[in-house]
Amino acid sequence: MKNATFKKSVITSAVSAALVMSFSSLAVEQQADTQVEKGDIERIKVTATHRKVSQEELPFNISSVLGSDIEDQNISDSAELLRNVAGITIVDKGHRNGGTTNSMIIRGINVESGISGADVGQSTVPTVSSYVDATPIFANFLLKDIERVEVLRGPQGTLYGSGALGGTVRYVMNKPDPEITEGSLKLDLSKTDGSDGNNMTLDAMFNMPINDKSAVRFVVGKLNNDGIIDMPNLYQLDDEGVPLVKADNGSCVSASSSALTASELVNNGSCYHSQKDVDSVDITYFKAAYGIAITDDVQLTLTHHFQTDEVGGRRAVTRGADYNGNVYDDYEHGATLLEPSERDVNLTSMEIEADFGFATLTSNTSSYDHQGSGWRDNTSLWVSGGRDWYNAWYTGNPRPASHVEAGFEDKALVQEFRLVSNEDPNSKIDWIAGVYYMDQERVTTNLSHLRGIEYYGAADVNASGAPRWWVGAPTDKDLTYIRHETFEDLAIYGELTYKFSDDFRATVGARWFDNTLKNNTAIDAYYGQAREIESVPFPTQEESDVLVKLNLSYDINDNNMVYATYSEGFRRGGSNAIPTDGPFAELNPESVETYGKDTVKNYEVGVKGFARGFTYSADVYMVKWDDPQLNTGTAWWAFFMAQNGIAAETSGLELESSVALTEDITMRVGYAFTKAELTDDLIQPQSLSVTAEAGQQLPGVAEHVLSFNISHTTEITNDIEMTSRLSGYYQSESTNSVVPTSSIYTEFDGFSIWNASVNFIKDDWGLSLYIKNLGNEEGVTGSYPDSYLSTDTGVFENFYGNNQKDFIARPQTIGASVSYQF
Repeated sequence: MKNATFKKSVITSAVSAALVMSFSSLAVEQQADTQVEKGDIERIKVTATHRKVSQEELPFNISSVLGSDIEDQNISDSAELLRNVAGITIVDKGHRNGGTTNSMIIRGINVESGISGADVGQSTVPTVSSYVDATPIFANFLLKDIERVEVLRGPQGTLYGSGALGGTVRYVMNKPDPEITEGSLKLDLSKTDGSDGNNMTLDAMFNMPINDKSAVRFVVGKLNNDGIIDMPNLYQLDDEGVPLVKADNGSCVSASSSALTASELVNNGSCYHSQKDVDSVDITYFKAAYGIAITDDVQLTLTHHFQTDEVGGRRAVTRGADYNGNVYDDYEHGATLLEPSERDVNLTSMEIEADFGFATLTSNTSSYDHQGSGWRDNTSLWVSGGRDWYNAWYTGNPRPASHVEAGFEDKALVQEFRLVSNEDPNSKIDWIAGVYYMDQERVTTNLSHLRGIEYYGAADVNASGAPRWWVGAPTDKDLTYIRHETFEDLAIYGELTYKFSDDFRATVGARWFDNTLKNNTAIDAYYGQAREIESVPFPTQEESDVLVKLNLSYDINDNNMVYATYSEGFRRGGSNAIPTDGPFAELNPESVETYGKDTVKNYEVGVKGFARGFTYSADVYMVKWDDPQLNTGTAWWAFFMAQNGIAAETSGLELESSVALTEDITMRVGYAFTKAELTDDLIQPQSLSVTAEAGQQLPGVAEHVLSFNISHTTEITNDIEMTSRLSGYYQSESTNSVVPTSSIYTEFDGFSIWNASVNFIKDDWGLSLYIKNLGNEEGVTGSYPDSYLSTDTGVFENFYGNNQKDFIARPQTIGASVSYQF
């Protein structure tokens, strides 16, 4: 996309003019007629409880976004989408980690740092569960051909199982339709501030009936974004990833070359170069679905999703300067090694629904395989933060380079049978019963390489001609960590609603679960290790328990409801791979061999309702969180592990409303107040030291979150319709870590992100002009602060870069899209 020319000023002027015209018309209308007739607000049907009902009729807090709204606002990723939903905060690490790390936070249920999952595959599962239709998977597919997205706030343990502590996000996809042949094409071009290139998205959908009872549906999507981040301090590398040597004659030569003298290998530094727009994004998405009515009462839908991502680097910036005092520009990152990543995800599902008259039986069978890999630059970890590891163990190395090869694979088979009673106006009871089974395998890989020290050590001989102690190692690895986990989960669940009257109902629910996690890990942590490290079993974690739910709801009248809910949620525990003997044996390893499940108890009271042109919901809640899980490092050698805390608590207020101000203007506003803190000291289990005291604010949680959206639709000619939109998101201050003494602790300012667009529709054609992040806010929600990664802060080790980084929101992006439907 580098050769394309993009006229941002034209689009900016057009969007600005349309917004002024649209929203000034509201004042004109109101001045002319104080009795402006309100329009209607569309009441969205949802299936969160496995029945299709309006979301205003559900006695708990739920929000939804229609797929048509996602398309109209040119939203392509979940971070941008969920900022349109009240009360959700996102730790936005960009596309490099967005497909692998679920960083959604609902109701403040989070103790993970802002960098958790940015480098190392997490041991724990997220606190917000996510589903693609009926499959529990976080895949972050491109948001294409979606019917709606449902956001369920609060624990959903009885229906949605492990991980639904803070809530659940469901991506409900469009299904094949045997009644219509239809299709769509869409091309989107945009330019992001800081980039020398452009962005392109191309989508296509085609739905075709096979006969009057079956149909197929195909969707393809292509996203190609040029990056915004420049890297001015990159090593020049040879084919083995080893920094080139700056020879005495000024040339750049591979360390393996016989042309170099021993003195040059021992004393000369590396060659550097710069690279622009490193964080490029290339994503391809495909969906194929087949649906058939086998009989009038039996439906089958078979769906396959595939996506592949290639990301050139992190969307992160470095503050301050390099070792020589050269100050980094706004969109520069000071790492010395590139950090690309790639992933593939395949998801296949089969849903069968059979209507037996009194109830509908649904079978959901799904299988997925989600895998990827990436490189990260650990050089700054070795030479900054007072660590000086190169100087301690590989003294004098003139070209320090620590590169980590990280990978993951997550694959599972999921089977669920669910029986849901059909609507019967004469019955006082509605019920759901189900059986759920999951067989999952997860592999997390971290291989750390010390690039080029073999060449340096061989050349740096002592007086007797002997090389350095590390020469002759089988590989250049200094850490092998390959964790292989198997997880089996069996659950039986049910909910029953009893209608005491037409206005008063009570629902009780329960879920029994039994799960087993096994951990076999290959781990070795010294230079000179063998090429292959044998996996050894670590303790198995087995858990079984029952979750319960109680809900009371009362209809004040036909349009308004009050409710009270007590619900529980849990997250499965696991096993840590901790060395128990040898030179890297840990302190009291038996204290961290396993970590247990964490649980929440949610108390909630709310009111919700609707009228012509108006919907609303409001609730207050308190969540008591027992044994919260935290990904961290061991006491002595910082091996990857998870631990349990003692207790935390969150409480707050959630408000959301949609209003039709006139027949043409609608507005949606959401606000959440959240107080989230530890209620007991956080204890390091090996040393029993206090790492965070009771009362400490939970990280990533903003006390105040506000979302806003207003749109105006009008006909500018007899056959052209124009819709103008303005949306905003605000969150107050947050922190990077729950441990205030940690080197990764820092505080983030509050920020707001505003978007504007204007859409034109004529017959089957559409044109959209938009500006995202109007104020070009950085919106930092995660960071490797200067105290943890920086330039050389101790003994000089010939490192000139700076790997401090703040993850930023996508900068101001100005674009246009054209679409055609048939």
